[in-house]
Amino acid sequence: VLSPDRIIAMSFPSSGKQSFYRNPIEEVARFLDTKHADHYKVYNLCSEKGYDPKYFHYRVERIFIDDHNVPALQDMLKFTASVREWMSQDEKNIIAIHCKGGKGR
Repeated sequence: VLSPDRIIAMSFPSSGKQSFYRNPIEEVARFLDTKHADHYKVYNLCSEKGYDPKYFHYRVERIFIDDHNVPALQDMLKFTASVREWMSQDEKNIIAIHCKGGKGR
């Protein structure tokens, strides 16, 4: 069973001017590295934009879902299989999921 205390939902980890009103990517990385070092994986559900996965030690998976749209069944199956595999590797593992604003997808 997937426990809600192992899931983080957040808005897009941003840089530049967007970091004034969205999560600054450096702060998101610092938080995850401090609280969940080596036990987190980030899922970017934005089809619109990405970022350098090095911030999160290359533990980023991108699922291309358009804003305000239902994901394709194939994408949902890929996502759930990936989450299931990651979570089963270690009971300390968590996932951080985001889209653009943190609630649309």
